[in-house]
Amino acid sequence: MTVLVRAALFGAATGGRSATGLAALALRRPSPSDGWAGRLAGTWPRRIATGFALAELVADKAPFTPSRLSPPALAGRVVAGLAGGAALARRSGVSPLVPALVAAGAVVAGSVAGARWRSYAAARGVPPVAAALAEDAVVLALATAATRR
Repeated sequence: MTVLVRAALFGAATGGRSATGLAALALRRPSPSDGWAGRLAGTWPRRIATGFALAELVADKAPFTPSRLSPPALAGRVVAGLAGGAALARRSGVSPLVPALVAAGAVVAGSVAGARWRSYAAARGVPPVAAALAEDAVVLALATAATRR
């Protein structure tokens, strides 16, 4: 799988759940080519990233959770996508600019797709928690595929 495809998968996952992509990176074993991104795999960064991802998985189901498409939420997701795309590029030994931009674009697409899925599911009577759990499964699969070596 090319680094651009992996960056797109990472971005789509981050668009769905902002912390899941970075947690997936943190849970992968670092290699010498990881550079700064390899520091995510340390004990404390790994615990923090995983904690944020788990907290987000729970908070996403709450009715008070703000829209992922609000400017502050989307901006945070784009920053996480840029960082993840750059980390994947570093791991692959290529320049980080294009993969980071691909990931950022996929963040926007993933955010919009996730919001539309939730609206579509609600309009068809799917319980909100069931729709969110289905989205969680897709996000986890995307993040896993993106960070697999």
